[in-house]
Amino acid sequence: MKVVPLVPPYIASLRPYQAGRSLEHGVKLSSNENPLGTSPKAIEAMERSLRGLNLYPNGGLELREVLAEEFDVKVDNVIAGSGSEGIMSNIIRTFLCDEDEVLTTEAAFIGFQVLARSRGVKYRTVPYDNWHYDLKALAAAVNPNTKIIYLANPNNPTGTIFTRHQFDEFYRHVPERVLIILDEAYFEYAKDNPRYPDSMYYRYDNVITLRTFSKVYGLAGARIGYGFAHEELIRNLLKVKLPFEPSTPAQAAGIAALADKEFLHRSLEMNARCLRRLVEGLSEIGLPAAGSPLGPDANFVMTILPTEQEAKRVFEELLAQGVAVRPLASFGLPNCLRISTGTDEQTELCVEALRRGYAANVGAGRGS
Repeated sequence: MKVVPLVPPYIASLRPYQAGRSLEHGVKLSSNENPLGTSPKAIEAMERSLRGLNLYPNGGLELREVLAEEFDVKVDNVIAGSGSEGIMSNIIRTFLCDEDEVLTTEAAFIGFQVLARSRGVKYRTVPYDNWHYDLKALAAAVNPNTKIIYLANPNNPTGTIFTRHQFDEFYRHVPERVLIILDEAYFEYAKDNPRYPDSMYYRYDNVITLRTFSKVYGLAGARIGYGFAHEELIRNLLKVKLPFEPSTPAQAAGIAALADKEFLHRSLEMNARCLRRLVEGLSEIGLPAAGSPLGPDANFVMTILPTEQEAKRVFEELLAQGVAVRPLASFGLPNCLRISTGTDEQTELCVEALRRGYAANVGAGRGS
């Protein structure tokens, strides 16, 4: 009798997503979380919602209505889900057929890599251009089988953005039959940059915008995200998504967090300050930060080590000093580390740990 494998080869070859390293005692700067915690208003709203846990959620309808009003679109243009990755998963399931192909950059966000490859379709990439998306190369790589192009802006893990002009030029060369995912998980950190193309001004029929409450709103543990798209795309996504996501507490938290402008302002202010300190600290010890001289447009910085071995050594040295950062080998960048912003104190501790770990340890290792 012929033995048929239960697991398709494209699933068997995948590696499970690994979250950023946590420390029981120390500084966790590995997962791009908000070091200020969560909006008090969001916590209060979650607590109030617990009285209704015996009832099924309404599929995020209340949050969709609030987002529609906030961003001046129709409810039919909005979807809510279990984080932006939950919606991303539904996009993969809804729109990809067996012969379709996915196109993105090398070392794209690892969550998207796993989701796209799990569908078993062809996954194609083009290299970065100085740690930025090479939109010209991506446009040139579109072929008759290209179905989805994934763009993260700002990009994780590099922290870089592409500009309005670059996106306009790229879009001119993309057929309308190709679906563009604009992953804007770090939108709030970049929105005040005049060069940043806020996708709400690009309401094209073949563009899906994804955003999240996990980052600046401090709701990573609640799993709540949302998306905007043409109503026909949303209508089909609603057919596929789990009917009762997001959860009732997550939806309540998202609505309240969106209204807490004071918490948003404090979070952005501290992030900008600590991001500058991280970039300065890296520069002081001779390590580059990906992106512009002003630093990335996100809540993290990616630094490039000379070799994979040095990246491992610095990561381990920081860990020994009680600072967890993110090694990027799983993304496809083995000689790079991603460092999230923390509080002022946490950021300074990280800079000092980097100075000791890189300048003393790695620097000495080179000469031996």
